[in-house]
Parts: sequence; C-alpha cells; structure tokens
Amino acid sequence: MTENKTRPNNNSVIAFLNSVEGEEKRKDSHALLQLFKSITLEPGVMWGESIVGFGSYHYKYDSGREGDMCITGFSPRKSNFSIYIMSGFSNYQDLLELLGPHKTGKACLYVKRLSDIDMDVLSEIIRSSYLHYKNKHSQ
Repeated sequence: MTENKTRPNNNSVIAFLNSVEGEEKRKDSHALLQLFKSITLEPGVMWGESIVGFGSYHYKYDSGREGDMCITGFSPRKSNFSIYIMSGFSNYQDLLELLGPHKTGKACLYVKRLSDIDMDVLSEIIRSSYLHYKNKHSQ
C-alpha cells in the first residue's frame, strides 16, 4: 500500500507563505493563517509541500488504508485558495449562498481572493467543520 505524501513536517509556514507569488495572494495567505489560528487555537503546520493545516485526526478506511490528516487548513494555489472543510458541505448550503463567489469539491472550498467573500461566513464554516471533526475524533 502506498504511503500518504501529505504528512506534517517541520517546514516553516511563514517562509512558505512569504514565498507565495503575488502581493494580494501573499497578504490573503497571511490573513487566512491568522483566521485559522484564531478559530482553532492551534498553530499552523505544513502538511506536505503546500498545505497549512490545523489540528489532526487519524482515519482508517474499510480497505485497511489509514493515516493522519489535518482537521482543517488551506493552500494558496496558483488560481485560487483551497480551503479544507473536512466535514463536506451538505450542512452549509445556507451559508454557502451568503459566502460570495466560490466553488466546492468533496472537502475543498475554492475562492479566488478574500476580498470577494464574506469573511464572517467563511469563519463560521471553518469553525463549524473544525469543531465537528475535533469532537468526532476525540472519542
């Protein structure tokens, strides 16, 4: 079985965010770092080469594959931010309608820039998902 490449490491979150291309994206990246830290009360940790993660949980699939992943986090990708909402979006439809321009994947929220979205709504989505996973995996 292959090993998960997305693991926590000791790389510097600040150095990574300072290397993000484009002044606006760099500033937004630092703003997201502060937002996630204030919500989770945990430090940001690099997961792999490009994910800033907060908290962690252990998973095990029926197939036997298991590993660890951050409870929430973000990655400043070239075309947009990937914001990891591990609980998915089925419980957030009302909030997503208020968020502003975005796209979603299974557990990723994609936004182009923070100035386009309602930060209070984003905060509530992150907070709710983080607390859900923190409680679910603390048993």
